[in-house]
Amino acid sequence: MSAAVAAAAAAAASLSRCSGSTNSSSSGTQRAHHEALIAPSPPVLSRYESQKRRDWNTFGQYLKNHRPPLTLSRCSGAHVLEFLRYLDQFGKTKVHADLCPFFGHPHPPAPCPCPLRQAWGSLDALIGRLRAAFEENGGQPETNPFGARAVRLYLREVRDAQAKARGIAYEKRKRRKPQLETANGVSGHVEMPESNGVVVVAAVGGSSDSRSSLMQLSVLN
Repeated sequence: MSAAVAAAAAAAASLSRCSGSTNSSSSGTQRAHHEALIAPSPPVLSRYESQKRRDWNTFGQYLKNHRPPLTLSRCSGAHVLEFLRYLDQFGKTKVHADLCPFFGHPHPPAPCPCPLRQAWGSLDALIGRLRAAFEENGGQPETNPFGARAVRLYLREVRDAQAKARGIAYEKRKRRKPQLETANGVSGHVEMPESNGVVVVAAVGGSSDSRSSLMQLSVLN
């Protein structure tokens, strides 16, 4: 009789432990689910930031596949030019050769065997993103290979050559002058007297609470 009582007590204790373990597991699962719901989601990258990350990864892969392999610290403007020429094989822009009958024709009436290249606008935007990514990843502005003079000259040559070959004029963006918002709603800018060869231009917002900002413009000799 005592053995039966002891067995029943042991079974009850085991059932109690199982029930407590189940409740604890269920409570932990619910708590984890609740924390997952209130945890802040990672910020969504903009289209520009996403493209910049892809471009940076592509350039890094290009350096690894280079023969001999290159490190970012040893990358120069010459290597950037190699990368840009390498990308031409994936271009989708028709660039007519000098002897092509459609040279300088913006809308060719028939197909031609001229090669496809990367458009100047795409290369220019790519270099801008890579230049920013280089500095965001610890690079110094003065050693930025994407800002090298050789790269700027190459982009200018590509722009001019494609403009002639495709019969397209690339318009330069004009910089806006600082504006002065007056009480009458008239916009303009104010030039203050020269100081050590520098003209100080004051731009004032229309609000009475806004502060006037100063921009220094170098004087051309």
